[in-house]
Amino acid sequence: MTTFRARLRGVLCGAGLGLCGVALVLLVVMLLRTYGTRPSGPATGLRAERQRRALAAFSPRELQELKEVLQGAVRMKTVSFSPDDQNITALAEFKPYIYKAFPRVFSTSFIQHEIIGDYSHLFTIQGSNPQLQPYMLIAHIDVVPASPDGWDVSDPFSAEERDGFIYGRGTLDNKNSAMGILHALEFLLRRNYRPQRSFYIGLGHDEEVDGKKGAMKIVAELQSRGVQLSFVLDEGSFIFNGVISRKEKPIAVIAITEKGALNINLSVTSSPGHSSAPPKRTSIGILSEALYKLETQPMPNLFGRGPEIRMFEELVPALSFPLNIVMANLWFFASLVGRFLEQNPTTNPLVRTTTAISMFHAGIKTNVIPPRASASVNFRIHPSQTIDEVMRIVEEKIDDKSVKIEVMNAFDPSHVSPWDDQTFGTQVLHQTILDVFPDVAIVAPGVCIGNTDSRHYSNLTKAIYRFNPVTFKADDLSRFHGLNERISMKDYAKQVEFLFQLIQNCDLNQPTEPNTYHHEL
Repeated sequence: MTTFRARLRGVLCGAGLGLCGVALVLLVVMLLRTYGTRPSGPATGLRAERQRRALAAFSPRELQELKEVLQGAVRMKTVSFSPDDQNITALAEFKPYIYKAFPRVFSTSFIQHEIIGDYSHLFTIQGSNPQLQPYMLIAHIDVVPASPDGWDVSDPFSAEERDGFIYGRGTLDNKNSAMGILHALEFLLRRNYRPQRSFYIGLGHDEEVDGKKGAMKIVAELQSRGVQLSFVLDEGSFIFNGVISRKEKPIAVIAITEKGALNINLSVTSSPGHSSAPPKRTSIGILSEALYKLETQPMPNLFGRGPEIRMFEELVPALSFPLNIVMANLWFFASLVGRFLEQNPTTNPLVRTTTAISMFHAGIKTNVIPPRASASVNFRIHPSQTIDEVMRIVEEKIDDKSVKIEVMNAFDPSHVSPWDDQTFGTQVLHQTILDVFPDVAIVAPGVCIGNTDSRHYSNLTKAIYRFNPVTFKADDLSRFHGLNERISMKDYAKQVEFLFQLIQNCDLNQPTEPNTYHHEL
């Protein structure tokens, strides 16, 4: 960036302009980029046969049903502690629960339900037009552990309602999506709706512990049938309200990629001994020094090198002065914006690979020099980096041969999904957001800083989108895997409406896709 600005200044000065002239020209360029015609997301160009569309005007009885079914799902402690430690009793109870909650889904002749990997669920909804390429809606039913300490309600699995919010583990991550998808389909079926375009629903049972027994087996099953998908929609990003600027209108961000992950184990081994005659450095001390280096020397700021820059560029029309000037001219302000974003824990993950020391084990007794100390560190890899690049930086920072570094598991960032007016998935998602959330100012692409089951679906489609149609405010980030996870019933009803409309919008009057997409469901 700096080199480009210096060259531009040199060219302008060579043309006979002084510093004031250079500044004036730069100002003009910036204003043109800010207030010129700019895209606000993919053009939809989609039109529905309105007379055939079912209305999403949910009755008071249906709204009560939405609440009670979600509460019942949250009360089921489908907790994943590790890949080999899950609450299989609760996971097994989920099947009869959804059979009872969604009678139309399980009694409709063109819907097939299968159990995959013992506890995951795959639904095949046969559309009336087999020439249309199918899509898939996915979610997960497992949750992370939750202790009651610090919650505003007595039990994080109580699904207690307070001030219009349902509190409980899974209300945002991610039983709201699992129940919302099935309820949207249930309500459509009650209105005698039959989709033209076939689609699948996949509910994984181990997303919180890598999805190897759930999502990966669902994908393997679909691959064995030769399935290729138009797009996949999973959890990931949100409708942000007051997060970037409290003055702005809500902004919908659809994640078109997600960060990679790297888990490493650091260990130090030394001779044990009595604490009365300690060595100069103990295993704990050596390891602590290595961890201190990783924590106090963060990975490089990479803002502008990955797809996150597209989000800020497309948000320009929704921003007010002076943010709109800055974001419209990231060619000039990228380094400044990057430094600003890294100061906030909410936005810092967008600009770099993050480092989190998550576990530490050492010591056997207060008067014994510990023979071994170990720690686990989790990195979430920026889309412009790779596992190998991160490992090289880690080794350079620690620079201590007495610290053993072992990779536990890792995967690179996901590919970037298409975001243009030629891609059906982006068109239909954009259109549905505008249908259901008319106050949304901009629909923009973004980056999912966490990891989802969607990364396992890359062999079925290159169009993978991560969007949870729920309003997200600045103080909501800490609720994920934290205290007081909750969803308002107003937001949840809108989420179901979004899914209700999305299924119908996928039947919009589009040309038939090539026959190479045709397959037997």
